[in-house]
Amino acid sequence: MPILGPRPLLATIALATTLTLTACNPAGEAEGPPAAPASTPGSAPARPASTPPAGSGKHTLTEAATAGGLTKATGANAVSDVPIDPGEMRDDMHLVVADYNRAGQTSGRRILFVGVDSVPEDPNKRREHLWRGLIDYALQNGSTGTPTTAKPYQPGPFGGSLECLSLPESANATDVICGWSDTATAAVALFPRTTPADAARLFAAMRADLEH
Repeated sequence: MPILGPRPLLATIALATTLTLTACNPAGEAEGPPAAPASTPGSAPARPASTPPAGSGKHTLTEAATAGGLTKATGANAVSDVPIDPGEMRDDMHLVVADYNRAGQTSGRRILFVGVDSVPEDPNKRREHLWRGLIDYALQNGSTGTPTTAKPYQPGPFGGSLECLSLPESANATDVICGWSDTATAAVALFPRTTPADAARLFAAMRADLEH
């Protein structure tokens, strides 16, 4: 085996160092995700900055009898159909549609919840689909009003993202719509007569009982 002189030996060491660094960071990947764009008025919210979902494994949705201290409406008072198009549904997916009463509520408009799990595509896109459908439903199917810009709020223990916006142009000027998405689920809810901040806190509390 030939003995390398000083210059060939240094070149060999430099090449080995370069190959080692390349293997640790293939293709020069960035260490963090790109910043998400802000939402624009009149549209579903853009993907906001989010937190990783807690735990691991597949999350599913269930029709909880109580969610965030709210009671699920039953019988003749319960929602009887699916008010918005949930998008493509597959055999392994669950669709949850429910009305929830606030503490002591016996009449009036309830909180409407619509969510899906085991989403086959990017859950953010499914949330945008649900979001647009709920805006159309809240604005009486076809209104051309312009919702306010959605703002991000704390998503709760499952991470992902949660956003809310108000609907001042609707017949009910204090209505708020919220939506969440994580690695496998997407959901939206319509909150009558509240503020975005209060709706966001309640939606995160509901999520803790509806998602498992």
